[in-house]
Amino acid sequence: MSAGELAVEVVSAGPGAVRRVPLRLPAGATVAVALEAAVPHLGADVAPETAVGIFGTLVSRDHRLTDGDRVELLRPLPTDPKEERRRLARQGRTMGRRPPGTG
Repeated sequence: MSAGELAVEVVSAGPGAVRRVPLRLPAGATVAVALEAAVPHLGADVAPETAVGIFGTLVSRDHRLTDGDRVELLRPLPTDPKEERRRLARQGRTMGRRPPGTG
């Protein structure tokens, strides 16, 4: 890698599949540039309304990248986790975690 390049990765995770697109971009590239470069590999996953983050932190598309960044396509949760816990509690169930000491 030359001094004027960044190595970044664009990641899209969907049900049952994680797709990673490693990229080499010019220094000073933005999230938007990375997404544009990833479109041939990720297609419709890179929609304009899709939120993006770097290592789990929400960023704008004009955010400048640094070497080693992982740009993540963030999807809305299918259900609100708090509401799901309440619904399961009403049924006497949990989200799969066992209380401490129960094995």
